[in-house]
Amino acid sequence: MFVDEIDVFVKGGDGGAGCVSFRREKFVPYGGPDGGDGGNGGTIWLEADPALTTLLDFHYKRHYHAERGTHGQGSNCHGASGSDTILKVPLGTVVTDRDTREHLGDLTIKGQRVIAVRGAHGGRGNARFATSTNQAPRRADLGRPGPERRLHLELKLLADVGVIGFPNAGKST
Repeated sequence: MFVDEIDVFVKGGDGGAGCVSFRREKFVPYGGPDGGDGGNGGTIWLEADPALTTLLDFHYKRHYHAERGTHGQGSNCHGASGSDTILKVPLGTVVTDRDTREHLGDLTIKGQRVIAVRGAHGGRGNARFATSTNQAPRRADLGRPGPERRLHLELKLLADVGVIGFPNAGKST
């Protein structure tokens, strides 16, 4: 089966939540806040690959999600960012947003990349909210949800052979 046009759904990774934590050691009174930030979500990339000739792989799987960022932890430990997802497409693929008709890119060179959707930012931990007047904040931000978008992938085709002639000249044979 040859597939030259398809719609896919992509969602960037969610950001991890910030942490509410306080330093606690035996001989350190009033240790203070030490909650770490959450990690950023992963990004989805589209990359041109000359080994592919059709969009058939996207016919069987149409929903793609990037990895989410992990949550922050105590001791000012920041969460890890989610890994990026790379989707391989054949050369000559035109990428557009299906809803807004925005042209995102034309992948014509080997290894060329286009960002389909970026990952979201992670939330801030309570160590970020400490000030001279609020030395023990009990608040942290949640990670933001990852953006999502519907993409239209279209494969540009070039004809290999063209037949020119008068009508009824037997071109079909």
